Amino acid sequence: MASTWSKIAAAGVAVIGLGAVTAWALTKPAPHPESFWANAGTPDLAHGEQLFWTGGCASCHAAAGAEGEALKVMSGGRTLPSPFGTFHIPNISPDPNAGIGGWTLAQFGNAMTRGVGPNGEHLYPSFPYGSYARMSPKDIGDLFAYLKTLPASPNVAPPHELGFPFNIRMAVGGWKLLYFSEAPRVELASGDEKIRRGQYLVEGPGHCGECHTPRNVLGGFESGKWLAGGPNPEGEGRIPGITPSGPIGSWSEADIVNYLETGFTPEYDSAGGSMVEVQKNMAHLPKSDLEAIAAYLKAVPAL
Repeated sequence: MASTWSKIAAAGVAVIGLGAVTAWALTKPAPHPESFWANAGTPDLAHGEQLFWTGGCASCHAAAGAEGEALKVMSGGRTLPSPFGTFHIPNISPDPNAGIGGWTLAQFGNAMTRGVGPNGEHLYPSFPYGSYARMSPKDIGDLFAYLKTLPASPNVAPPHELGFPFNIRMAVGGWKLLYFSEAPRVELASGDEKIRRGQYLVEGPGHCGECHTPRNVLGGFESGKWLAGGPNPEGEGRIPGITPSGPIGSWSEADIVNYLETGFTPEYDSAGGSMVEVQKNMAHLPKSDLEAIAAYLKAVPAL
């Protein structure tokens, strides 16, 4: 009998071990290989600056209240409250110690598009790599080159304040398994080039869905509710929907473009809350990109 129980126990241990190995294989960090980034080409700094504003880098990584040229000092340090704890936004200036000055393009690209840190660790999805995953190696290379032209800052952000189990980075691998995808957020019937450009900007570097799409208890987007609005992920108030059935449903494409350029609505109201900084960033984009965003927002499913 003892021998039988020993065999059962050994089988149980083997099953648990196999399960652990399988779980690790499914959830381990998965960066792109170095060769993937060889397609970045010669950096285009002007395009990199456009991506800097499209991606809202200054809204998170510049110091709170920064204006003018101070918006280009990526010192980090702002706090990002969430239901999972408080995240402290890191320094992404060219400082070689406090920032990303010592990173390679591959390290930067894998952080941006795969949520993998420079030491091979999972990054928390408070950093919107789930959206940036749609960016091409060329775009990543241009943005990285532009960031390296900005002022260096020695500021070091404190560690995140997360309770158990959210302080276990390996758990992020499970989150990625459930929610991380490079696929389009919505399937569009139109093949119009302008709408496709808008889809790239909104779903990719613009990461509009990170605030305008409701989330479930695990922090993943609720299925079938793309851009439908919902509770503010930072905990205060609500974020409006921006589909054709939302508050901007009665706006024309020209109205949306004007709002992104000036901050004024067709009703002569103005942008408020966190949208103020977003609008200021978007105002740096060429009008053709604003028109593409407007065309996409008119083309997404009404929710």
